[in-house]
Amino acid sequence: MTQEKFIKNNTALITLISACGVVLISLGVRQVFGMFFMDFKEDLGISLTQSGLSIGIQMLMWGLTGPIFGVIADRYGGHKAIMLAFLFFIAGVYFLYAGPNTGIFFQIDMGILIGIGLGGTAISIPMAVVGKHFPLSNRTIAMSIVTAVGSFGYFLSPLLTEYSLTQHGWQSTLLAFMVALFIGLLIAYFVRSPSLEQNPEKPSDQGTLDALKEAIGTRSYLLLVSGFFVCGFHITLVGTHVPTYVIDRGLESWTAAAILSLIGLFNIFGSLLSGYLSTKMSKKIILSAIYSLRGVSIMLFIFLPASNINAFIFGASFGFLWLSTVPATSGIVAHIFGTKYLGLLYGIVFLSHQIGSFFGAYLGGLFHDLYGSYDYAWYLAIALSVFAAIIHLPIKEQPVLRLKTE
Repeated sequence: MTQEKFIKNNTALITLISACGVVLISLGVRQVFGMFFMDFKEDLGISLTQSGLSIGIQMLMWGLTGPIFGVIADRYGGHKAIMLAFLFFIAGVYFLYAGPNTGIFFQIDMGILIGIGLGGTAISIPMAVVGKHFPLSNRTIAMSIVTAVGSFGYFLSPLLTEYSLTQHGWQSTLLAFMVALFIGLLIAYFVRSPSLEQNPEKPSDQGTLDALKEAIGTRSYLLLVSGFFVCGFHITLVGTHVPTYVIDRGLESWTAAAILSLIGLFNIFGSLLSGYLSTKMSKKIILSAIYSLRGVSIMLFIFLPASNINAFIFGASFGFLWLSTVPATSGIVAHIFGTKYLGLLYGIVFLSHQIGSFFGAYLGGLFHDLYGSYDYAWYLAIALSVFAAIIHLPIKEQPVLRLKTE
């Protein structure tokens, strides 16, 4: 018995490599905006609540535009959707760098424009395009590779950003971001959707509205949408507010950069393991375990004494669980509904994620300004871990009747 070939053709290989490059740059830039908050406060007069709100808006725009870019990718090709999104991303960083960048313009630059850019460049669209090139047997592994390489951006970017902010200031750092994003724009040209001959699935004549009705009428899909809200709340609360939180607890700013880098480093292993395990066992059990362990990681972080060692343990443990939800979640969507409208249907799941991200970013800053600490935000994150661990268990991991009868 011969083993199935992992890479079917050159287009699949080039798309996989290019998608990895796109996500590495996009997620690397997105991950470190929380490190700018103190500079924005001093130079632009932006409060933590305003900064948190801008990230919240960014997350919402990322989620709201994800399905739109998904439709563009499903219909016109992944490269066109991603390149268009990069133009918005570059514009947002440029205006944040050159101005106007205070008051409402700060929210437009950081929130709306960068959020739209993330909607087509970060994770969901590149990964959905990659998923269309691979059959069910190894689709989650291919998706986890994209997620893992994006995690290397999470690892590298905080270290480079901390150095650049210290040596050159926030404006020069944003200028470097623009160069990186332009490189991402060029790479995006090679993230190509498969042709009919290259697609491993049988062609389907299902329309977009029919796909939406089918998904909304599927209970397991609605449970998945609800659970992914928690993932967004967790990672945006941590990614946005941990830099301020560790300083509040008496640690140095470099400790925050180390935490974010450790998250990126260990997420590489967590994402790859999640993708591999998703081919061997129930994806919903994997997701339930991930959310449970996140709650444990947060509790240890906030209740143990503040120290660099405990901070590093949190970065490593939470990083291992960071984007490990993505291969299993997207894999369930593709398994239930097929890949024809994967960009759209996963985009809707991701919208729920970004609504959670909005609350994680905004409530973190709001609670800190109201009560002088992040305690209530962390308590809410722990409660949501329990909710997510429970709500994934009733999901039925089986194709819809349409796919069974085709």
